[in-house]
Amino acid sequence: MKPRHFSLVAFTAISLVFTMPSILQAQNDPLNSSSADNASAALSQPKSEFERGKVLAITKEVPDNFAGIDRTVQTVHIKITAGPDTGKEFDLENGVLGNRNDMRLSVGETVVLEKLEKSDGNIEYQVREKYRLPAVLYLGLFFVVLAFAFGGITGLTSLLGLVVSVFILMFFVIPKIVAGSDPLTVCLIASFAIACTSLYLAHGFHKRTTVALISTLVTLAISAILAVSFVHIAKLFGMGSEESMFLQYGVLDKVDLRGLLLGGIIIGCLGVLDDVTTAQTAAIDEIGKANPNMSYHDLRKAGMSVGKEHIASLINTLALAYVGASLPLLLLFKVQADSPAWVVLNSEFLAEEIIRTLVGSSTLLFAVPISTWLAAYLLRNDRNKKFEGRGHSHHHGH
Repeated sequence: MKPRHFSLVAFTAISLVFTMPSILQAQNDPLNSSSADNASAALSQPKSEFERGKVLAITKEVPDNFAGIDRTVQTVHIKITAGPDTGKEFDLENGVLGNRNDMRLSVGETVVLEKLEKSDGNIEYQVREKYRLPAVLYLGLFFVVLAFAFGGITGLTSLLGLVVSVFILMFFVIPKIVAGSDPLTVCLIASFAIACTSLYLAHGFHKRTTVALISTLVTLAISAILAVSFVHIAKLFGMGSEESMFLQYGVLDKVDLRGLLLGGIIIGCLGVLDDVTTAQTAAIDEIGKANPNMSYHDLRKAGMSVGKEHIASLINTLALAYVGASLPLLLLFKVQADSPAWVVLNSEFLAEEIIRTLVGSSTLLFAVPISTWLAAYLLRNDRNKKFEGRGHSHHHGH
C-alpha cells in the first residue's frame, strides 16, 4: 500500500472506529441514569441556575471585617442580560478580599450569576465569576490568524489536527473513563488515534510523515512501559492532586486513579513525541536530498547530531512546562515552614511531577534514535530506488 493510501485509510478508520462508537456508548453511560441515592442527594441540595448579568452601577463600597479578614463590600446594581430572568434588576453584595482586585466589579462588566433556589422557596443570587468567553474567543481567533499568517495552509491543517485531537479526548476518552473503562487502555487507544490523524493533517500525506508516525507509535509503546514501571517503582497511586481527591470521594469513586495518572503521562508524552519524530524525519530527509550519495551510516550520524541538540532543548522545555503548571502549589510548599525539604520532595504531588518529567524525558531519549534510524533507512532506500529507476529509464532511452 502506498504511503498516501495508508495514511488516508488510517485517518478514516481511526476517526470512525474509535470516536463515533464512543459517542453512542456515552448515551448509555451509567452516570446519565443516576442512582436513587444520587437523586435523593441532589434533591436535598439547593437548585441552581446560571445566568449572565451586567453591572449597571456601584451604589456603595465600604470596608468590612469578616471572620477576622479585612475586605471591601460592594453593593452592586445588576441587570440580567441572558437567562430565564432576562431583564430583571436587583442589588447584591460583592465581597473583595484584601488586594484581590480580580474580585472587584466595575460598571459595564458582565458577570456570571448563580441563582440558588432554596428548599424554602427563597431565591438568592451570587456573583460566580467574570464573564470571559468573548475575550477567549477573540484571543482564539487571533491565534488562528497568526497560524495562517506564519504557517499558511499548513498552519490551518495543524489547527484542524488539534480540533480532531480535542474531539477524540472529549468524545472518546472522557466518556469511556466515566463509564468505567481502564484509563490507561483508553488513553493508549486515543493516543494511537490522535497520532494517526493529527500527524497527517499537520504535515500532509507524505512518506516521511508515515515514517514519523511509525516512529511515534513505537516510541509511544516504550513510553507506556516506562510510565507503568516508573509509577510502580515510585509507589504512586494517582492521589497527588486535589482533583484526584474529589474524584475519589465523588460520583466517580470507582475510577482507577493510578490508571488515570498513567494515561495522563502517555498523552503528555505524545505531544512531545510528535515534535521530535517529525523534526528528526524531516531533517534526515532534507540532508539526504542535499547529498543523495550519503551512506546509511553517515546519514544516521548526521541525524543523531541534530537529534542531540533537539534532546537538550526539549528536556529543558518539558521540565519547565511541568514546573510552570505546578508553580502555585510549589510556592505553597515553600511557605509551609513546618515541613522539612525531604518531606516536601517525598509528597505524592511533587513525586508525580518528577515522574512525569522523567518519563517524558526518557521517551525523548528513545524517540530520537528510533526516528533517526527508521528515517535514515526507509527514506534513503526510497531515494535509491527512485535514482535507480531514473538511471534505468535513461539507459533504455539511449
